[in-house]
Amino acid sequence: MGNQKLMRLAYGGMFAAAITVATMFFKVPIIVGYIHLGDGLIFLSAAVLGPFAALAAGIGSALADLVAGYFIYIPVTFCIKSLMALIASWGWQHKLGFLQTVCLYTLCEGVMVGGYFLFEWLVYGVETATVAVAFNAVQGAIGMAVGCVLVSFFKNGLLARSK
Repeated sequence: MGNQKLMRLAYGGMFAAAITVATMFFKVPIIVGYIHLGDGLIFLSAAVLGPFAALAAGIGSALADLVAGYFIYIPVTFCIKSLMALIASWGWQHKLGFLQTVCLYTLCEGVMVGGYFLFEWLVYGVETATVAVAFNAVQGAIGMAVGCVLVSFFKNGLLARSK
């Protein structure tokens, strides 16, 4: 295995663990679940790992559901968070500006809100799914804000020093 592949695998594992920790331990409980910082780290992982971040995001977020006891959410969380990272990595590869990045993260969080709405509608009914939309939207806004700060720091801090 080449050095680059090994580094990507190591970073992927570290990001999966960091996403799990940020989701599990930096959270505020609400009526339907909790608000957490994990989405911000998903966006950072997309900036660092590119499309490979989809695995780190899916695994890290699914592990948080496993540890928290939200077993029914594990497969849907894996899919939604992986898709978010995949979409976000597209933006990093195309070197989007700040406003474009915010729009892209809005799309990613829209995928999250819509994905959980669809799942909860099928499992719990439309009333419960509709109530959860507002809370998921707040989670999405926080994830976008944290992601913008982390990715901006990464772009301006770490990448600027390596040039």
